[in-house]
Amino acid sequence: MSTEVDWSFRGNWPYQPKWFDTDAGRLHYVDEGPRDGTPVVMVHGNPTWGYLYRRFVAAVVKAGHRAIVMDHLGFGRSDKPGQRDLYQVPEHAARCEALLESLELVDAILVVQDWGGPIGLAWAARHHDRVAKLFILNTFFQRPSGKVPLPLPLKLFRTPGVGELMVKGFNAFVTQFLFKSGLSHPASLTELDRLAYRAPHPSWSSRTGMLEFPRQIPADGTGAISEFVAGLNPQLVAGFREKPVRIVWPMQDVAFRPNTLEEMWLPDFPHAEVTRVDAGHYIQEDAHQVVIPALLDFIAASA
Repeated sequence: MSTEVDWSFRGNWPYQPKWFDTDAGRLHYVDEGPRDGTPVVMVHGNPTWGYLYRRFVAAVVKAGHRAIVMDHLGFGRSDKPGQRDLYQVPEHAARCEALLESLELVDAILVVQDWGGPIGLAWAARHHDRVAKLFILNTFFQRPSGKVPLPLPLKLFRTPGVGELMVKGFNAFVTQFLFKSGLSHPASLTELDRLAYRAPHPSWSSRTGMLEFPRQIPADGTGAISEFVAGLNPQLVAGFREKPVRIVWPMQDVAFRPNTLEEMWLPDFPHAEVTRVDAGHYIQEDAHQVVIPALLDFIAASA
């Protein structure tokens, strides 16, 4: 990766990088705000990185809280090894858990979206004593009850040969999904934002992790990821049955449809407060004007 990249992106991401070593490679994260503030942990999905939460970090810190955002292995400023097996979701979850446990957080608020759900919620399920509240965006942590419908781009990314060419060769996950079909308002991304999302993956070899995520999407209720979330889901539900849960759901998401909210999340957390938003998959970009105030209100509300 070029050392000439301005990782602040002209002040859009003005945060001091921190590093956490794992056996698979070094993870990048930011940890901003007062140490005694409420810890707010925000976990991204594919093919984004911490930059997705740039507005959230600023707002959380301004409100007097502590903002923690990590980059998964293969994303953002974290290392990008070429071995495919390092990018399996349970491995991502184990690294996330190790990093967050090293911070010894107390009464944290966990914010998850996309693959950040299975990765971050695994930590919450295993360490619900450290997490006070869940703030859930479009994601999953349940075994699918039937066939999982996939939008055409994700079907193509999963196809051997075609996926390599599209994702690793043409960077189509970023240029076609993140910049286009994953947003309800693609024009809201500035050229600087697009530069920031392209910067971590400048070459074929840096995009292995990006390709491995769509190939792990459960096709149905069987398989490794279905078993992974199904094994931890009861712990999550039991740990947060009496704790605050807030769900903000984008109704125009081409990947996580409204039925994921209605059929998976609401049966697990019937006490959750739910806001349905006219937004696409990357709700942090499409509807930050709605999501950030909802998050700040949720943090401030008494349990």
